[in-house]
Amino acid sequence: MKKILVFVVAYQAENFIENVLDRISAQINDSYYYEILVIDDCSKDRTYELAQKFAFAHPEITITNLYNPINQGYGGNQQIGYLYAIDHHFDVVILLHGDGQYPPEYINEMAEPILNGDFDVMLGSRMKVKTDALRGGMPLYKWIGNQILTWSENALLKQKLSEYHTGFRAYKVDVLRQIPFQFDSKYYDFDTDIIIQVADNHFRIGEIPIPTKYGDEICRVNGMKYAKMIMKSCIESRIMRFGLFYNPKFDYEINSQEQSLYEGKFGLFSSHQFTVDLLPSGATVLDLGAGPGYMAKALAEKNISVTSVDKIITEKLEKYSQKTIQADLNHLNFSEIKGQFNYILLLDILEFLDSPEKLLQEIRESFAPDHPNVVISTGNVAFFITRFSLFFGKFNYGKLGILEMKKKRLFTQNSLKRMLKDNGFQILSVKGIPAPYQKAIPNHKGLSSFLQHINNFLIHISKGLFAYQILMTAKPSLTLPQLLENAKQQKQPG
Repeated sequence: MKKILVFVVAYQAENFIENVLDRISAQINDSYYYEILVIDDCSKDRTYELAQKFAFAHPEITITNLYNPINQGYGGNQQIGYLYAIDHHFDVVILLHGDGQYPPEYINEMAEPILNGDFDVMLGSRMKVKTDALRGGMPLYKWIGNQILTWSENALLKQKLSEYHTGFRAYKVDVLRQIPFQFDSKYYDFDTDIIIQVADNHFRIGEIPIPTKYGDEICRVNGMKYAKMIMKSCIESRIMRFGLFYNPKFDYEINSQEQSLYEGKFGLFSSHQFTVDLLPSGATVLDLGAGPGYMAKALAEKNISVTSVDKIITEKLEKYSQKTIQADLNHLNFSEIKGQFNYILLLDILEFLDSPEKLLQEIRESFAPDHPNVVISTGNVAFFITRFSLFFGKFNYGKLGILEMKKKRLFTQNSLKRMLKDNGFQILSVKGIPAPYQKAIPNHKGLSSFLQHINNFLIHISKGLFAYQILMTAKPSLTLPQLLENAKQQKQPG
C-alpha cells in the first residue's frame, strides 16, 4: 500500500489548526496509508496543545505532532518534515499550511498524479485562472508581484509554471532524496529554492488549479525581502554554471555517489580545440593529466601519437593512447617516461598541483635537450567578472571554473608568464580563451555564440582582463648541467 504523508507547517495557528486537521481527516480514504504530521515551529500560543487535543480525540487517524523548541523558520521547518518523510519511507509528502490558506480538500488530487507516475512534483496553483486569485481576496499588489516574479522565474529557469509561490505542494519522496534541500533557505524563499533544484534535475512538475482564500490569517512575509531573495537564488543558480560562484544547494552531486569525470572542451574558441588545431599530424605528444580520454581521442583522429599520464586510466584513455602511465603528477617519476616528444601538454593541470614549479623543473631537466613545445592552459583569476566580484568583497570558490574548490594555485596571465620564465621556459605564444557561454546558457545557442564572439573581441583589447583562460606555448631552456655538458662536448677533439 502506498504511503502518503500530509505535512502541516504551523506557527501561531491556534485559531485555525483544529479546522485544518478536521478538513484533512475528512479526505482520508482506505486506498492509501495516510499519516498527518504537524510541526509547530516554536509557537507561543496554543497551536501545539490544540493539535495534540485533536489527535487524542481521533485515535482512528495517525497523527504525529512535533514541536521545535527553537524557531527554524518556514524553510527550516519544511526541511525537518521532509527528512521525516524520507526516514519513514513515505511515497508522497503533501505540504499544507496550518492557517487554512490552502484547501485540504484537494490532497488526493495532488497525490494521485505522482502515485500514477505522471509527475514527480505537484503544485496547487492559484494562478491557473489568474482572475480567480483576485476574486478569492488576494490583494492587488500581491497579485501583481506574484505575476512579475513568476514571469522572471520562468524566464531564468526555462519553465512554464503559472505560480511558484504556492504553499500547497506534493513531492515524490524519492525526489527529495536526490536534491540537496538541506542547504536551502530557511526563509519563505525555500519554496523557490526547491523548485529550482527540481527543475534543474529535470523532474516533472505538474499543476492543478486551487481556490484562493485570504481571511484572518497573518501574513509574515516581507514582500521586498522575499522578492530579492528569490531573484538572488535564480540568478546564482545560473551563474554557478560559469564556475564563478558556488552554493551547495545547487550542487547536485552532493547527494550522489557518482563522481563526474573531467570533460573535454572542444568547439569554437575553446582551449582544447585550439590545442588540437596547433598540433601537426604525425606529432608525438606527452599529455600530463590527460583526463578520461577526450583529448587522446581528438589527437588520435589527427594521427598524433600520444602518451597519456593520469591518476585514473579509463578505457577510453587506454583505447586512444599509444601508451598510458598511471601516476600522480605530484609524485611522477619521469625516468618511467621513455621516448622523445614534440609537444608536452599541461592542460588545466598546474593549478591543482602541490608545486607546479617542481613539475616544470622536472620537465625541463628531463626533456629540454629534445626541444619540445609545452602547451599550458589555466584559468585567469583576473577575468573581469572575478575582478568585479572582488571589488564588492565577493570571493566565492566554485564547483568548476576559475575558482574551482579543488585548485591549490590561481594564476593571472602575468603570474603564469613569470613562473614559466623563473623556471627556465621561453614564452612562444599567449592566447586568451573566452568564457564557456555555451555551458552556462545551453538552451540559447545563438546568444551564447554571440557572447563568445564579443568576449573574443574584447580579449584582443586585453587578455589579462577579458580572457577566461590563458593558453600559452613555451619551450624549456637547457639547465646549467646540460649547458656544461654541451660545452664539454664542444671541447672534445674533432
